[in-house]
Amino acid sequence: MTTTKTEVFIFGECDAITGITTIREFTADEITQRKASQVEAVARETEATAKADARTSALAKLSALGLTQAEIEAL
Repeated sequence: MTTTKTEVFIFGECDAITGITTIREFTADEITQRKASQVEAVARETEATAKADARTSALAKLSALGLTQAEIEAL
């Protein structure tokens, strides 16, 4: 027997004036947008990590060449 996992996205909002709370499932468009946003966020995080790693590597290489911290900061 095989079971499949189904994602259900729930949206809740509360009208501050009336005090009425509405809870509903996301529409197909909202789910698509949410998933696209998640993919973009992962891509941005991956890019930021790669840049930080490249910077750390470059600083280590400059230091290995004999540059002082002041010389490296001047670059």
